[in-house]
Amino acid sequence: AGDHLRDQLKSGVVVLGAIIDGEPKLLAMVTPDITERGISAGDIVREIAPAINGNGGGRPNMATAGGKDREGLDKALGLVAEFVADKLRG
Repeated sequence: AGDHLRDQLKSGVVVLGAIIDGEPKLLAMVTPDITERGISAGDIVREIAPAINGNGGGRPNMATAGGKDREGLDKALGLVAEFVADKLRG
């Protein structure tokens, strides 16, 4: 699903969240032009994963995180736009 969404965007950031086997999971994907602007999928998940009492990491173009706090999933997803905007402002 993440690959499909990223490919449809052509340029942008995709962050998906889901509860899988009772635990919150995050997937972040970033198109190459956005990674060139200094935004890394790994940085995104490291920034938002604490909201689900978790951690994660990965490559600049794709990263994952898992946690223990299902209730924090909406908060984690809500942090993405501000993080990306702050990075773009430099």
